[in-house]
Amino acid sequence: MRTSQPQTIYLKDYEVPPFLVDHTDLRFELFEDGARVHSTLSMRRNPESAAGQPLELDGDSLELESVALDGQALSDRDYEATPASLRIDSVPDQFSLSVVTWIRPQDNTRLEGLYKSSGMFCTQCEAEGFRCITYYPDRPDVMARFRTRIEADQSRYPVLLSNGNDVERGELDDGRHYAVWEDPFPKPSYLFALVAGDLVEKRDQFTTVSGREIDLRMYVEPRNAEKCDHALVSLKKAMRWDEEVYGREYDLDIFMIVAVDDFNMGAMENKGLNIFNSSCVLASPDTATDMAFQRIESIVAHEYFHNWSGNRVTCRDWFQLSLKEGFTVFRDTQFSSDMGSPTVKRIEDASLLRTAQFAEDGGPMAHPVRPDSYMEISNFYTLTVYEKGCEVVRMIHTLLGPEQFRAGSDLYFERHDGQAVTTDDFVRAMEDASGRDLSQFRLWYEQAGTPRLTVEDEYDDAQGTYRLTIHQSVPATPGQPEKQPQHIPFAVGLIGEQGKALPLRLSADEDENDAPTQRVLELTGDSHTFTFHGLQARPVPSLLQGFSAPVRVDYPWTRDQLMFLMSHDPDGFNRWDASQRLASDVIESLMHQPKDVRTDRRLLTAYRHLLADRSLDQALVARMLQLPTVAALIEQSETADVQAIHEARRRVLTELAVELRDDLVACYRRNQESGEYRLEPEDIARRALKNTALAWLLHVNDEEGRMLAVKQFEGATNMTDRASALRALVNSDFEGDRQQALDRFYGQFKEDPQVVEQWFAIQASSPNAGSLAHVEALLEHEAFDWKNPNKIRSVVGAFAGQNLSHFHAKDGSGYRFLAKHILALDETNPQIAARLVSPLTRWRKFKNVYSEGMKSALETLRDKPDLSKDVYEVVHKSLKD
Repeated sequence: MRTSQPQTIYLKDYEVPPFLVDHTDLRFELFEDGARVHSTLSMRRNPESAAGQPLELDGDSLELESVALDGQALSDRDYEATPASLRIDSVPDQFSLSVVTWIRPQDNTRLEGLYKSSGMFCTQCEAEGFRCITYYPDRPDVMARFRTRIEADQSRYPVLLSNGNDVERGELDDGRHYAVWEDPFPKPSYLFALVAGDLVEKRDQFTTVSGREIDLRMYVEPRNAEKCDHALVSLKKAMRWDEEVYGREYDLDIFMIVAVDDFNMGAMENKGLNIFNSSCVLASPDTATDMAFQRIESIVAHEYFHNWSGNRVTCRDWFQLSLKEGFTVFRDTQFSSDMGSPTVKRIEDASLLRTAQFAEDGGPMAHPVRPDSYMEISNFYTLTVYEKGCEVVRMIHTLLGPEQFRAGSDLYFERHDGQAVTTDDFVRAMEDASGRDLSQFRLWYEQAGTPRLTVEDEYDDAQGTYRLTIHQSVPATPGQPEKQPQHIPFAVGLIGEQGKALPLRLSADEDENDAPTQRVLELTGDSHTFTFHGLQARPVPSLLQGFSAPVRVDYPWTRDQLMFLMSHDPDGFNRWDASQRLASDVIESLMHQPKDVRTDRRLLTAYRHLLADRSLDQALVARMLQLPTVAALIEQSETADVQAIHEARRRVLTELAVELRDDLVACYRRNQESGEYRLEPEDIARRALKNTALAWLLHVNDEEGRMLAVKQFEGATNMTDRASALRALVNSDFEGDRQQALDRFYGQFKEDPQVVEQWFAIQASSPNAGSLAHVEALLEHEAFDWKNPNKIRSVVGAFAGQNLSHFHAKDGSGYRFLAKHILALDETNPQIAARLVSPLTRWRKFKNVYSEGMKSALETLRDKPDLSKDVYEVVHKSLKD
């Protein structure tokens, strides 16, 4: 067992850096057995820091070869060096420091700093990876201009890339060559990037609003040359959108994207040189699904938007991570909504929040959007920082309105360009531009936990008034037992007997024609009452329209009211929400009931109407037809019984699919398409609806459904239809068709790593085929690679995060399986290991038959000697009383 506890870092202890770096000059000599890094830093004391402090630089696993101060070599007596730090007690107020280090990228399985991936050198420096390259003040509030020279074997590494502009290149002796890159904008070290490899270059151009020509370049391995077009088109869409919506024009002359197979994250916004996980940027109709195309468009936009919200204006310290991530996620969700179906995009975002982020908020790793402490910053790249951080920005947008929000963002960029700032600076810019006081709103950054709103209503027939009383509470979370009321924008509507949205008159004197049909009520206290006037009958409330705040809402809707909202609510999000609430209520009511108890016929009626409704957005229909996931149902439970939830959900799905069989076949057939694959919203919606119907038919082993699935699989002209047919067959009991399809799929795509990852995930996440024995066999497959994070996520992550009926086996085998592989990964890639702990962390949420096994698995992890601080933090917080 670890004998020393990793150090906890606190926001309250923040101090300005004692030294600043004006210019960083780097020279990389890349070899097969390692890399020599020459760094020369032009440094000066920070006038805002205390005088006389020694120079202390961060390092990680470095071998020091030499140190020189102002050109004079230092002896061992002049400094103190370890692989983790370099200290010089006496330095002048302004000086040049030259350091040479030796590193081993080929052995870097952590994938932090400089490492090799498929024979290519690349970097990942966020959050603290640059210290793995050379000694440096590796913190985001130290910003410098970088000049980088890269030297390597020309035949092995013909492409040499870094941040900024390409200013010089040439040949060297012994078949080597070099390239020099210069970035004119100061940046923190976490935004440094380097790539060297044998890559194909794909080029495009973009003309900015001011008429500047931007050279767009994408670098991939030769086998991926035909998968670049979608990313480049997405990039140009994002560049134009950012100009039109935020007034942000790109600032360099070159923008580059590189695709890397081995990458811990999705992508990285390094200035001018974005490095992407291959799965997040490479796409063609033959290899990527509709969902993958949309995800790539969103991620490309996200990383590009960081050029301003993250690079030009960056975060002062890592506690402020949501300053750049929450704001940028909000920007990319706006972009994606404009590119496709806004309602479906909102449903996707809210589903992730309500299932996964709410779980995080209710677990042992709960933390504010702006955390106040951490042991390992990599553990705080969380849904709370990203997704909830996005919702916090969205609420500011709701409270201020689009025009004032744009004025606030303009002021923020103008005021802080070239600076490292805080979430308070962002909110202050919004306040100053709008004149609104957001003092109480800041609690969203400071308090953890998901607020719960309890809604009561009363209708007065004689007065024609309807009264809503809303109570808010925020649950206790680790380290925060007492909470204050938060400032919550709560969007509501009222639906009349005929299904019409009613005018919301908050005063009897208000003209009915002037009253809106949606209002955003601002909640600031423990309890509020709002009275609506001029109503002829009791309305049905439509609460939290558009998911206007990341909160839970408790209101005693009847099933008839939910059916009514499914058919009539003008807010598309709340139509979907009503379908989920109705289905959840039906599923929960059948848990532990005898098998002869039938599913409520009202749910069947609602789904039949949906399948026949041609007037509604078909993308929304496809979403409404999907039953709540097991994960969502677990989150709604007080104490979860996973197997009972799984069986009740399966039971409802089976009964619905049998009863609706003819409707499903008709839906499938009318949504079949001919002609070329198109990535238009109506085509995506048609495929989604068709494949949802197919999945339902295969769930009940319908013979016609089987024939349709086999025919679709064999004749598919795109990956969406091919993968959907494969998934449907894998989740059926047609074992012969299942295995034949799996074999054919792998045989066709085994040379494509991204498609093989889909193949792995379809099996590992299947509640029907993905038994633990089968998942263990996948780990022995020739295509599986423990060094590749995507492969690990597609098998181990998919099993533990999506195949919940098998992962939560009552004998604890799923938990022991996960713990065993986390222990092994902790030795090679602790970041990935720590993220895999997450399914075990909420052991208190489950009944004893599950929680005891989950806790035991955590204790196994805890008892590992020299556990990495990444895993240590998650495990110990999870077990803490």
